[in-house]
Amino acid sequence: MCDEFIHQGLTHDPTITRRSFMAGTAAATVLSSIPAVAQGKVVEKDVSVKMASGECDAALFYPEGKGTWPAVLVWTDILGLRPVFREMGRRLADEGYVVLVPNPFYRSAKAPVVGGSFDFSKPEDHAKVMPMAALLTADVGISDAKDYITFLDAQPQTDKRKKMGVQGYCMGGPLTFRTAAIRADRIGAAATFHGGGLVTDKPDSPHLLIPQMKAEVLCCVAANDDKTDPTAKDKLKEAFAAAHLKATVEVFDGCNHGWTVPGSQVYNQSGAERAWAERTALYKRNLA
Repeated sequence: MCDEFIHQGLTHDPTITRRSFMAGTAAATVLSSIPAVAQGKVVEKDVSVKMASGECDAALFYPEGKGTWPAVLVWTDILGLRPVFREMGRRLADEGYVVLVPNPFYRSAKAPVVGGSFDFSKPEDHAKVMPMAALLTADVGISDAKDYITFLDAQPQTDKRKKMGVQGYCMGGPLTFRTAAIRADRIGAAATFHGGGLVTDKPDSPHLLIPQMKAEVLCCVAANDDKTDPTAKDKLKEAFAAAHLKATVEVFDGCNHGWTVPGSQVYNQSGAERAWAERTALYKRNLA
């Protein structure tokens, strides 16, 4: 991991409440054609996932009641598993999915790995997470992805007859690509939101894995990320076209890196809800 995954000026606000986050749910539900369970009828569990290198603490969500549902793996941004991602996991499960949100830094510390206000412009805050992120190499991410998918498929609530979804934020973007490639047999839909480093000049660049994927892919690109690297979106589109893979690569004007995560300084509610709705439609097409 490197500085390309940094949320410039992002501040995490742990005081964000369920009420404020779920305020957008009603609008999102109207946009979604996936039958949602009643709000609040979601089971939330803290779970331990057996990994090739230890155990990972994670949050598991699924609709209350009898039945099975498609599974979704959520890769967080660089600040890891924390209250706002728990709320996002709950909201996603409320649409009718079994959702796993793992702590990507389980090798270093239990979640949450940061607390209080967090600002990447401060060197002391920057230093808290970058060493942990550096451990998430391409090989490590692939190994972890396999273990998370195995865990999800072992849950009695998971409908294994249906394809699985994966979505990632910031540093979770490359991890999403690696997941979709390494388990193409299971992943039917993949979505990235302000994904960092999807296209690099290195031999392990995530975009080089596109030919191995079978999923439909949604890439929601931040406007300032596109300004920094305007050719990345074109390379992604070319790679998807060459692989004959259905994909949408969209730059969200007026939305900066981190805009989909409530509680950040750059959170853009209208842009976040539009990205959420596009992801909802993606899952409806491929996981239902």
